[in-house]
Amino acid sequence: MTKTTLWGCCALVWVGSVGAFAPVQLIPASSQLQQQQQPALFGVLQQQQQQQKHGLTSYQAFSKSSSSTRLYMGWGPDPIWTEAPITSTKSACKSGICVTVTIQVSSETAAAYTTPGQYVQVKLAGDADAKPLFLAMSSAPPSSSSNDENDDPASTATDTVEFEFLIKKTDGNVWLTDGTATLADVSQVLGGGFPIEENLNSIVKYDFPTQNVILLGVGSGIAPLKAAIESNQLLLSDSVSGKPGRTARLYYGVRTPDDLCFVDRFDEWERMGYQVVPVMSGGDDDASASAWQGRTGYVQNALEEDGVPIPRNSGALLCGMKGMAEAVKDILLKAGVFEGRVLTNF
Repeated sequence: MTKTTLWGCCALVWVGSVGAFAPVQLIPASSQLQQQQQPALFGVLQQQQQQQKHGLTSYQAFSKSSSSTRLYMGWGPDPIWTEAPITSTKSACKSGICVTVTIQVSSETAAAYTTPGQYVQVKLAGDADAKPLFLAMSSAPPSSSSNDENDDPASTATDTVEFEFLIKKTDGNVWLTDGTATLADVSQVLGGGFPIEENLNSIVKYDFPTQNVILLGVGSGIAPLKAAIESNQLLLSDSVSGKPGRTARLYYGVRTPDDLCFVDRFDEWERMGYQVVPVMSGGDDDASASAWQGRTGYVQNALEEDGVPIPRNSGALLCGMKGMAEAVKDILLKAGVFEGRVLTNF
């Protein structure tokens, strides 16, 4: 029996409490079961009959308390590892609980990154037994980045591209977040990301065009949302180009103001047309939280208070813990948003 340990990473898909998974022992499922599963809660779902997507493999896991309890996980195809240099590790917020890490990947690897929300596996270079981290890129896909340097085709015609990641520090990722490692093994780009083009931009699937976009992220779950914002794939109006587009609002939940990441990007996002709404959930025990004059509580509470503008013409991108995602989806569907326009990146 092959045993492995289920690990999650908060810098990837927060939906489904990723980052809070307990280790479980896994047994490869039969090939028949492999044809029946698709990923949920980033790789874990209860026994259901669902069609396999994206070539994901499945495994059968048994709890120690009951051999009849079954979970299935699919981490995607086997990783193809390439050694890559770690080019920077920097604190991402005042509290220091998150860092941004940039890794230089080949242009061939980068070419497969086309949709915000896609991810790679990362592990310590040369360590065959290392548990990989599953990290969504916080940088936009190279071909669609809103950064000026990437608007020039010549800037992307290079042998390497830097992927940026936002990572919350944990005991399991110290090797990467403490800044000592210089090399990592990086997989090919995996996952389908947020299905923006199919469910928000296409005029075929829905009779009501998407005019408003709501983004909701918690903690380091802001990472793939940053990639979506800076990709320009959400088709917002831009004061530089003057082209008409959509309106958008970003609800970004953290415990205290000192936990906010990418604060230096907020003004640029506002200029692009995004209304940035930070929401603090921490108590008065923190000095920065007690001095906070903005929104408090949880992002789902803020959404409920503000309401959903023109629900039939609205879509949403979510990246957060299971409770948040379920509450937000319930609010959106009750308001009249099409279920297919509530997007996650798993």
